[in-house]
Amino acid sequence: MNNEESAIKTTYFSLISNFILAIIKGLAGFFGNSYALIADAIESTTDIFASFLVLLGFKYAKRPADENHPYGHGKIEPLITFGIVAFLVVSATVIAYKSILNIQSPQKIPKTWTLIVLAVIIIWKEISFQIVIKKSKLTNSTSLKADAWHHRSDAITSVMAFIGISIAIIFGKGFEAADDWAALFAAGFILYNSYLILRPALGEVMDEQLYDDLILEIRKKSIEVPGILNTEKCFIRKSGMKFHVDLHAIVNSEISVKVGHDIAHHLKDYLQAEIPNLGHILIHIEPNTKKG
Repeated sequence: MNNEESAIKTTYFSLISNFILAIIKGLAGFFGNSYALIADAIESTTDIFASFLVLLGFKYAKRPADENHPYGHGKIEPLITFGIVAFLVVSATVIAYKSILNIQSPQKIPKTWTLIVLAVIIIWKEISFQIVIKKSKLTNSTSLKADAWHHRSDAITSVMAFIGISIAIIFGKGFEAADDWAALFAAGFILYNSYLILRPALGEVMDEQLYDDLILEIRKKSIEVPGILNTEKCFIRKSGMKFHVDLHAIVNSEISVKVGHDIAHHLKDYLQAEIPNLGHILIHIEPNTKKG
């Protein structure tokens, strides 16, 4: 299974998981008198749309390179991530608004059994995060990483809801709003998490140099190729799950153009074989100007 297929399969997992949890949270919040759980359900609902966006993005990114898109369609990934962040910001705003309204008016104390529902949700969401974040690292997918952090933020908002409901149940009358304060705090966390998701996606769109470890690996592998004396400039830009490379390689200044051309092709083939997640590789040959 290649990276694209693995990412799509993982996204289906997120989509189904979020759909089931949104229903469970919504019903538990309504019948259990807990707005924190309803807020949690709202976030899971936005997660459904976010996962659907990720799925569409992967389908589009799978398209092969063409005349208008010589580097493929991978740049759709960070754009999809922007859409996910927009969903998160909207859900956080709705949750915060409703929480403030509920804090200003007396609410019923949540049912004790809602804590059991939340405990199961927290465990499942953390497991989901571990599954998806592992896949995002294996596939180098920005949007899959964003989807993983959706699961983690969902787990944390559920923890906050658990704490708020517990306070309301334990301390009783006068502490009914603890549940709503928990939802408000969760909204703040969602906004903060949105920034953490947005930042790397923005760097990807701007072709920011964020891949020092990969550059070191490319330099190390390059000098293993016969004829390559050293490397000079090395620029990397990410598109989807692939990294496109512009590399300046230093060779003997006295060899012919034909030999230099052949060395460049050998270097390109070797790098693609040794580092499979590389996409387009442009090799620029530099003559060795050092004497001795």
